Amino acid sequence: MFQKTLKKIFGSRSDREINRLIPVINEINQTAKDLQEKSDEELKARTKEMIEEISSSRDQLETELKGKDTDPEDIKKSGYELEQKILDSLMVEAFAIVKDTCRRLCGSSWTVAGHETVWEMIPYDVQLIGAIVLHNGNVTEMKTGEGKTLAATMPIFLNALTGRGVHIVTVNDYLARRDAEWMGEIFKRLGQTVGYILNTMDNDQRRAAYNCDITYGTK
Repeated sequence: MFQKTLKKIFGSRSDREINRLIPVINEINQTAKDLQEKSDEELKARTKEMIEEISSSRDQLETELKGKDTDPEDIKKSGYELEQKILDSLMVEAFAIVKDTCRRLCGSSWTVAGHETVWEMIPYDVQLIGAIVLHNGNVTEMKTGEGKTLAATMPIFLNALTGRGVHIVTVNDYLARRDAEWMGEIFKRLGQTVGYILNTMDNDQRRAAYNCDITYGTK
């Protein structure tokens, strides 16, 4: 009874987390709206700038730490921590870029798993919330039809900016190929490469897929 009373007064933990994210969601939506004035090439160029920003900052830090004879493992850890700070600072803009790219794709069609598919999705707030939770390293539960695959595109795009490659693990070959071909158009439009792994692929095909910025596969 006491716990139910507290929940009514303060809300559940999920409710409080969502309320905390509302200002961030509003900022993403406003940034996406502002981006509508940009050309496709400007969005692609901005993506490249963010990649270079992360890479140059990481290289500078590593050079400084090597000059101080820092342990290699500490250099690696510091580089990772720096990357995360930069990614956090770029999150709103990166998510907005993905959202506006989805808007630009509306009405376009391409082949997905052998079938012609028309794109008609733009992330809603619930997908933005799921994307933020994923980027923060937490687990998010979304009901069927709430757009889990679309929500994942935003943290995928953001983390691929590090140049280290992002791997998305799904349950079977069909979904790996489908999602790579379906969601991959978002990333390709922004200059990122996309691949997928199938159990029937040989080593050369797998190597090519793993060398992409974003790779879909199975566990």
